[in-house]
Amino acid sequence: MGKSEYHHVVDGEWIEPPMRGGKDQCCDCGLVHTINYRLRDGKLQVQVFRDHRATNGARRGKAVKVKV
Repeated sequence: MGKSEYHHVVDGEWIEPPMRGGKDQCCDCGLVHTINYRLRDGKLQVQVFRDHRATNGARRGKAVKVKV
């Protein structure tokens, strides 16, 4: 399997995510989300979208099959 383009986070590790367009991939099922962050009135807000194209590519490389 080739090198992943995602940062592998260790349990409990603190990270500083990009404010826009960051991507998260689940280790188990390969689902990828595009995540945006912003501060509004002193509170952190998170916006999440499924990235179907990236998920399909990640699952193809891992041969992950998910039953719904």
